[in-house]
Amino acid sequence: GALRCLQGGEMAARLLGRRWLQQVQLAPDQCRHFAAATAVDLSKMRNFGISAHIDSGKTTLTERVLFYTGRIKAIHEVRGKDGVGATMDHMELEREKGITITSAATFCSWNAMGQDHHMNLIDTPGHVDFTIEVERALRVLDGAVMICCGVGGVQSQTITVDRQMKRYEVPRVVFINKLDRYGADPFHVLGQIRKKLGLTVQPVQLPIGEEDNFQGIVDLVAQKASYFEGKDGMSRRIEEIPQEMAAKVAEHRGNLLETLADVDDDFAEVYLENDEVSEDDIHAAIRRTTLARTFAPMFMGSAYKNKGVQDLLDGVCRYLPSPLDRVNTGLNADNEDEVVQLKTDPKAPLVGYAFKIQDHPMAGQVTYMRVYQGKVAKGDSIVNMMTDKKLSVKRLVRMHSNDVKDVQEAGAGDIVALAGVDCESGVTFTDGKSRVTCSSMFVPDPVLSLSVSAGRDDQARFQKALKRFQREDPTFRVEVKQETNETIISGMGELHLEVYCERMRREYKVESLVTGEPKVNYRETITTKADYSYVHKRQSGGRGQYGKVMGYFEPIPEEERVDNTDGITFISKLTGNEIPPNYVPAIEKGFRAATSKGLLTGNPLIHMRCVLEDGASHEVDSSSEAFQAAAQGAYESFYGEANPVVLEPLMQVEVTFPSEFQSQTLQTLNGREGSIQNTQAVTGDTSMVQAVVPLRRMFGYSSDLRSVTQGQGEFSMEFMEYAEMPQQKQEELMAESRKRA
Repeated sequence: GALRCLQGGEMAARLLGRRWLQQVQLAPDQCRHFAAATAVDLSKMRNFGISAHIDSGKTTLTERVLFYTGRIKAIHEVRGKDGVGATMDHMELEREKGITITSAATFCSWNAMGQDHHMNLIDTPGHVDFTIEVERALRVLDGAVMICCGVGGVQSQTITVDRQMKRYEVPRVVFINKLDRYGADPFHVLGQIRKKLGLTVQPVQLPIGEEDNFQGIVDLVAQKASYFEGKDGMSRRIEEIPQEMAAKVAEHRGNLLETLADVDDDFAEVYLENDEVSEDDIHAAIRRTTLARTFAPMFMGSAYKNKGVQDLLDGVCRYLPSPLDRVNTGLNADNEDEVVQLKTDPKAPLVGYAFKIQDHPMAGQVTYMRVYQGKVAKGDSIVNMMTDKKLSVKRLVRMHSNDVKDVQEAGAGDIVALAGVDCESGVTFTDGKSRVTCSSMFVPDPVLSLSVSAGRDDQARFQKALKRFQREDPTFRVEVKQETNETIISGMGELHLEVYCERMRREYKVESLVTGEPKVNYRETITTKADYSYVHKRQSGGRGQYGKVMGYFEPIPEEERVDNTDGITFISKLTGNEIPPNYVPAIEKGFRAATSKGLLTGNPLIHMRCVLEDGASHEVDSSSEAFQAAAQGAYESFYGEANPVVLEPLMQVEVTFPSEFQSQTLQTLNGREGSIQNTQAVTGDTSMVQAVVPLRRMFGYSSDLRSVTQGQGEFSMEFMEYAEMPQQKQEELMAESRKRA
C-alpha cells in the first residue's frame, strides 16, 4: 500500500533527502537585512523547530509562520484543493501522502516588542520511521515549539518528541492547535501534558469561544483579548477582555503567577511583596523558567483557521533562547574526556557541526551546518575533524525548502548550508586552530532488514545509491552476507525501507530492483555419537587413489563449547604410522569442506567433533587428494547415523509499551512462539517485557506491535543462541531444500 502511494515522478526520489533544502530563499533585500543583523545582534536570533505527533498540524503552522512573516505570498494547505501543497513539503512523495518525511529548513524575520527578530525554523516529520530527522534538528536548535492537537492531546509520538527534547535539553513552548475542531478541550490536554510528560505547564492564554465559534484568545499576562480578522487573519485586533470571562481570566492568571513563584525565587519575592505584579516581571520570570526548563508556557490557537499564530511568534521571540542563552560544549579532539565550552562569538576560532546532508539537483551535495563559534565565509578553508582533511568553502547558501540563496558569510549561532562539500553527516568543521569535535547525535539501532538485489546493468547505480543513502542517513545500514552473498539493508521500519527502495527506482533509475524477505541463517548439528570407517579407492589406468579413515563423530557437550559457532573441531588420535602424518591436514581439510554444507538443509554444521583414530594408506596410490576425498566420503556415509537436527537463531526481544496495552502486547509475543522471560514496570505507566522468540517469527513485528499499542510500543532484539527447531518446521525446511536441489 505504502509503495502504491508513491506514484508521481520524483517524489520518492526526493522523499528522504530534500526537504531541508527547500526552505531558505529570501528576497535580496531581506537577505541583506539578515546578513547585517547577524553581525549586529545575536540576542534577537531564534533557532527553533516545530515538532509533534503525526497530523498535529506542524507543516500547516509553518506555512502560516512563513505567510505572516512575509516569506511567502499565499497560503497553500497540506492536502489543499489547489494541488500546490505546503511550501515545506517539497517532495512529490510528501505532497501525495500529505506527510512530512524529511526536515525542511527556512528562515524569516518577525517584529516583536518593537524589534526585529530573525528566525531559523525547521519543520520536522512525526512518523516513528523518520525519528532521526527530529534528532538531528533538536541537536542543533536552541528551542522548540511542541504542538499538541486540541482533540488528540498527548499521543505516542508526542511522548517520543518529549524524550528527545529532554535528551538534548531543549527549552520549549507548547502550542495547543486545532481548537476550532469539534471535541477540542485545551484543559484536558493540559492535564495529559502534566501527567504523561511530567512537565510544569500553565496556559498564558485562554480561548474565546469553543469549537465552531472559537473567535480569538485572551492574553493572561497583558489581560487583553486578541481577535484575528481580515483575509487569512492578517490583522490582529486587540480589545478589552469580554465581561463574561473576567472571573475565569482572574483565576487562571492567579494560577500562572503562583506556579511561577514556585519555580522561580526572584519572582517569588516580587510576587509576595507587591499586590500588583508588572507585565515585564511576569515575562522575565516566564523566560527565565523556560530557559531553565523548569516551566513551559502554553499557547492556544488554530493554525488552519489562522488564529493565534502571531501571538505564538511573539511568544517564541519573548521566551525561547537566543544562541547566547545556550551553553554549547564540544570535546577536545586529542582527549575525548575533556569537555570544551564553545563561545557564541564571531571572533573566536570556527567550530561548526554538519547535522544533515542531502543531494540537491542544482547545488550538488548540500551540507547543513550550525555555526557554534567563530564565523565562516565564502573562500575560507576549513578542516573536517573526522578525516583531518582541509577543504575550501566554494559556496555558502541559505535554503528555503528546496530553493538555494547564496550568502557571503555566516557567524556564530547561525544555520547555513555548504554547497558542493564532500563529507558525512555528523562531522565537525573547524578552521584548523581549534582541535574540537561536537559530541555526536544519538542514533537508534535499526529494527528491520530486507534483502535487495539488482540486475547486472543496474549494479553501478545500485551500489552508488546504497553508498549515498548510508552517508545521508545514519539509521540506514547495508551489509553483504558472506554465506548467501545477499545485500541486506536495515532501517527503522517498513515505511523507512520502502521509501529507500522507491528512491532507488526513481532517483537512481535502478529499474531491476528486487526486494525479498530477509533469509534466516539456520545451522545443523548432530545429537549422538557415530563411528565411521570409510575406504576411498579408485583405480583407473596409471596411478590410482587410495585412502582409508576410521574414527567417530560426536556432539560437543554444552559445557565444552567455547563460542565455536564457526563449525567443527577436528582431533587426530592416530598412534601408529598407518597414515603418514603429512596426510593428516588433508583429512582435516576434507572434513571442514564437507561440513560447511549440512546434508539436511545445506546449512553449515556447528557443535560437532570429528575424531580420527585409525586408517590405512598405500605406498603408491595414497595422496592428499585421496585422503581429503576419504574424509568427505566418511562424512556423507555416516552423518545420518549421528541423528542430525536443524538449529535456528533465537532472539532476546525486549518490548517497552504503555501498561494499559499489556495483555495485547504479551499476546503478540505468544502468537509468535515467544517464551516470556519476565515483565516489569519501567515508569509509572510504561512496562517492559523480555522474551525469547525465533528470528523467523519476528518479521513484520514492528507493524504488529504498533497497531496493538496505538504506535507507542518500541522493541529491540539481539541474537541469543542457536537451538533445535520444532520437528515439523525442520521437515518443512528439509523439503524446501530438496526442492531447490
